[in-house]
Amino acid sequence: MSDLIIPLDGVRLEHDGSLTQRALRVLAHEPLSSAEVAHRVLGITGGAGAAAAAVFALLGTDARFTVSPQGVWSLASAEPARPSGRSLRDEEFVVVDVETTGGSPNGGHRVTEVAAVRVSGGRITDTYCTLVNPERPIPSMITGITGITNHMVAGQPRFAEVAPRVSEALDGCVFVAHNAAFDWRFICHEMQLATGMTLSGRQLCTVRLARKLLPQLPSRSLDGLALFFGLEVQNRHRALDDAVATAHCLLRFIEMLDEQGVADWEAVQTLLSGRKPRAPRKRRAAPRSMEVA
Repeated sequence: MSDLIIPLDGVRLEHDGSLTQRALRVLAHEPLSSAEVAHRVLGITGGAGAAAAAVFALLGTDARFTVSPQGVWSLASAEPARPSGRSLRDEEFVVVDVETTGGSPNGGHRVTEVAAVRVSGGRITDTYCTLVNPERPIPSMITGITGITNHMVAGQPRFAEVAPRVSEALDGCVFVAHNAAFDWRFICHEMQLATGMTLSGRQLCTVRLARKLLPQLPSRSLDGLALFFGLEVQNRHRALDDAVATAHCLLRFIEMLDEQGVADWEAVQTLLSGRKPRAPRKRRAAPRSMEVA
């Protein structure tokens, strides 16, 4: 089997390689819609028609990839993901939050603060947080939200200086964030700038979990979840406080999933994708042709 098909990897740094190699790595973990492939592989967001066309132009003639009539891409030769043998409670998670100078790294925006909170065995086991010099001005509107000023980051390390510590914090864990695509995109961008390598691995979004597990809530924002779970967030829109709050939400979600019989990573992916769990195939006492006859 190709070493690219590793469905249960934690986060790791990899050489960036070509777009098709990146697609192989991404789809090795799970099938994805055209929009998700466009986002994760090509960095395209919005414009569903254009995104789907770009993905088909990249992968459509490559026999290593297949697409369903519903526009879901997967590896043509991929084996079904195997259970990890670990319960969700025993998985190693790292809950990440970044504060930035703006909404997208594609617009030249950079990270101003990063936090990583390790979760395992039903509890928080470690935390890491640092301010980062973004090497560009922080807009006053962003300072009004985060409270992070240009003066605060002026003497702080650049991301390249903290990249080894961030990589260590992420290594081997399931990457978790509230609106995970945002934090993952910025961390991948900063890692690529700092090291020439990109991140690969499993990701879990607490917004998606909230939509499935708490459909009655009018808002699945972190503020809304904190209110529902009775969590106090002292410094909202600061990386460590938001990451710790998200970690506590994750722990509550794991309890809720366990109560619903969602016991491992594969079951979570089935829940989030809306697929029905695969029923075990019953052994037949006689060949089908005899039964029909």
